[in-house]
Amino acid sequence: MDSKEVKKWYYVLPIISILMFIVLWIFLSIPADSMIPSPKETWLRFADICVHPISQAILIVHIWSSLRRVLIAFAFAIFLGVLLGVGLGWSKTFYSIFDPVFELLRPIPPIAWIPLIILWCGIGELPKIIIVFIGSFVSIVLNTYAGIKDIDPLIINAGKVLGANKRQLLFEVALPATIPAILAGIRTALSSGWMCVVAAEMIAARQGVGFLIVQGQQSGDTALIVACMLVIGVVSMLMSTFLSKMEGVLCPWKFGKTK
Repeated sequence: MDSKEVKKWYYVLPIISILMFIVLWIFLSIPADSMIPSPKETWLRFADICVHPISQAILIVHIWSSLRRVLIAFAFAIFLGVLLGVGLGWSKTFYSIFDPVFELLRPIPPIAWIPLIILWCGIGELPKIIIVFIGSFVSIVLNTYAGIKDIDPLIINAGKVLGANKRQLLFEVALPATIPAILAGIRTALSSGWMCVVAAEMIAARQGVGFLIVQGQQSGDTALIVACMLVIGVVSMLMSTFLSKMEGVLCPWKFGKTK
């Protein structure tokens, strides 16, 4: 099998994987007492909520409500997470001051913060964004820190030999070399962010994919629940694919695209 055939095979494998998933789904939904809706039932429910509003909003509005919360929280998590990760990995003094506090708070699950955040901030948009921020922040910090620590010392030494000062070593040598680790942290944080926003919307929201899942649970509408779960998966997959493409643009040396 030559390289072109191998490449075509790699395009076929995902299709086979999806078909196997659908076949297994159909098999599990066949029994009369099954609580799993069939793909047809799920598709019909999906099509229904695309045109008929729930809580005065069709599906695309609910998706945007959740996505907006995730994106706002992500923006803050990326900015502050990269700053803290770089500080922890670059400065021993910064590490000594902030690492104990970070390690103390890091193991606390984001969901555990929900009661306090609701008491402090109410049940508006802010607490949902804060919960997603907490869920996304840790992965970005850890990956950024690991990326800084894993930089080849020869690269830093080469920069010093060429006369680079500390600022230049950080911004022109260390940070570019850390971009792949930062992007990996963002991709890892993506699933945590969606998990947190859905959990927050389940507790207090009038719109959002998590809110729809709660509505499905309360009404016994399993097709609605599964449809919303698949929507979360598709949106998250699209965002992850976008980040992968960004990695190719920002880190061309990893993919042999340098001129």
